[in-house]
Amino acid sequence: MFTEFVYPEFDASGKKQLSAYGAENDMMMDIAVYKMKKGDVKTFLSSTEETAVLVVLGKVSFAWNGHKEEGFRHDFINEGPYCLHACKGVEIKVEALEDSEVLVQKTENDKEFEPVFYTPDKCTNDTFGKGLCEDRMERTVRTIFDYNNAPYSNMVNGEVINHQGSWSSYTPHSHPQPEVYYYRYERPEGFGACFIGENAYKIADGSVAHITPGENHPQCTAPGFPMYYCWMIRHLPGNPWTTRDDDPRYLWIKEL
Repeated sequence: MFTEFVYPEFDASGKKQLSAYGAENDMMMDIAVYKMKKGDVKTFLSSTEETAVLVVLGKVSFAWNGHKEEGFRHDFINEGPYCLHACKGVEIKVEALEDSEVLVQKTENDKEFEPVFYTPDKCTNDTFGKGLCEDRMERTVRTIFDYNNAPYSNMVNGEVINHQGSWSSYTPHSHPQPEVYYYRYERPEGFGACFIGENAYKIADGSVAHITPGENHPQCTAPGFPMYYCWMIRHLPGNPWTTRDDDPRYLWIKEL
C-alpha cells in the first residue's frame, strides 16, 4: 500500500530520510534532513543527480566550484531561505558554523547548469488567500525555484507558512506530479491535519506527507501553532509542474 504520510526519526548519524528512490512511496526524489553539530562537515556529490541544499535552521557555510557563501536562519516562520542548487558533477561542501538542520533534495537530471545560491531577497514571499473566508485561508508562500526561474531543473522547491488556525494548499487542488511536504513547528507539541484525497493524517513536528499524484491535498494547523513546511515537486518528463488544478467543487470559495 502506498504510504502517504510518515513520521520518520533521525538515525544515530543525524540523518532523517524523507523520500527515497524505489520505496513504496517513491516520489522520484531522494530527500533527507541532516542535523549537524557545530564544526560538522558534509559533502554532497552525484554524477547523475541535481542537488539542492536548504538551511532549515542554524548557520552553515557552503563551498562549491571555488565559491563560498554563508546561509543562516534562526526562525523558519519569519526568516527567509538560503539554498544552494547545483547540477550533477558539482561538489557541495557544507560546514555547520553552529548547530544546524539542512534539507537535501536530489533527483536524476542529465542537464548541466550553473549553480545558483538563493538568498531571501532572491525568493518570492507572497501572501495568498487574504480577504477570503475571514482570512482563514491566508498563508505565506516562498518559492525558491520552479519552472519559471529554473526551467533546466527537474525539481521545485519552496516553503509555506500556514498561519495559526488557518488552512493552506487551499482551495483543494491537485496535480499529476509527485510532491513531498516536510513539516516543522517552533513548539514540538504543535499539530495540524493533512488531507490527501479521502484520507486524513495528523501533522506533527518533523512529519512528512507524500502527496499522491492527482489527489487533493489541503492542510490546516491548530490555533497557537503557525506551521512551516517545505514543499518539493518532481517534474514529470514532458509535463513540468507549472500550475495547480483546482477542484471545481470549491471554486465558489474564491468568489466570496
